[in-house]
Amino acid sequence: MRPSHIETILAREFESCAAGHHTPVMLWGPPGVGKSQIIAGIAARHGVPLIDIRLSQMEPTDLRGIPFRAGDTVQWSIPAMLPDAQRHGPAGILFLDEINAAPPTVSAAAYQLILDRKLGDYQIPEDWAIFAAGNRQGDRGVTYAMPAPLANRFTHYEVEASLDDWVDWAQGHGVDTGILAFLRFRPDLLFNYDPAHNPMAFPSPRSWEYAHRALQKFAAHPTLLLDALQACVGKATGVELKAFLDNMTNLPDIDAILAGHETEVPKGIDLQYGVAAALVRRARAAKEDTALLGNVLAYARRFPQREMGVMLVTDLHRAIGKPLFAVPEFVEWANSVAELMLYKFEPTP
Repeated sequence: MRPSHIETILAREFESCAAGHHTPVMLWGPPGVGKSQIIAGIAARHGVPLIDIRLSQMEPTDLRGIPFRAGDTVQWSIPAMLPDAQRHGPAGILFLDEINAAPPTVSAAAYQLILDRKLGDYQIPEDWAIFAAGNRQGDRGVTYAMPAPLANRFTHYEVEASLDDWVDWAQGHGVDTGILAFLRFRPDLLFNYDPAHNPMAFPSPRSWEYAHRALQKFAAHPTLLLDALQACVGKATGVELKAFLDNMTNLPDIDAILAGHETEVPKGIDLQYGVAAALVRRARAAKEDTALLGNVLAYARRFPQREMGVMLVTDLHRAIGKPLFAVPEFVEWANSVAELMLYKFEPTP
């Protein structure tokens, strides 16, 4: 399932806590696909705390607490890391990451916490959601087969890499437009992991963010840049990316396009991806400038392959949302591609 759909599901699960309808959710997926980032994003969007517990690093007593004598009886202390309405807030997310990498004795200690929302005398506050995540057994991570009693305490979703979702996220987080253009040019490299070879560095949504950071640090040091990119996304992909970025110096004048000046569309398909990514980035930053958006839409009609213009406007819609429909040039552009029957705007969340 694509990340944007997972986000919608998790948001509804969190919001359902108040009505008593929440069910714990388990996210499955390969390393670097963005499972933890999705859950952190839900907490940030709702302005609530996120308690991240790595069960793989714990002993059973870390969850259950330490016993102590109280008169003639033994009681259990409540671990301070568990959600507490007074200390952490009345609502939040308890995130059990790497849950299937925990030894069976630890995961067994979590059974009651997940299903009954309590552990001994401890009770999870009503408005706290329980989410968990882990790698699949075929991903060559350190994992244990999830016991049936634990698996039956969750609803299960598998997270898949989605280029559209990642580009939308990357545009909003300032990821270098050269990387966005490269991945539009080579969409198969958004996530390319072969567990049989167990590579140390490989392309993934997480490592592309690292590649962006490498560009910011080493762009002024060309002798180091290739090694830095390869350290993030692997040797072969790093070479391709470096060659692609070097060619981006031949892009047309983006400012001239935004100003509505007559500007030729580059002949190379790689440069077309580059100019499209750059235009969306600039338009996102000036989304209230109707004239600028109109100039981008007019340029989208000039691509020799109309599918390229469709991609540009699709990304533009994801960045701008419904206000794009009010731009006069939008109707002209839509009419020019209507017969393709390939384009569909998705509702803005």
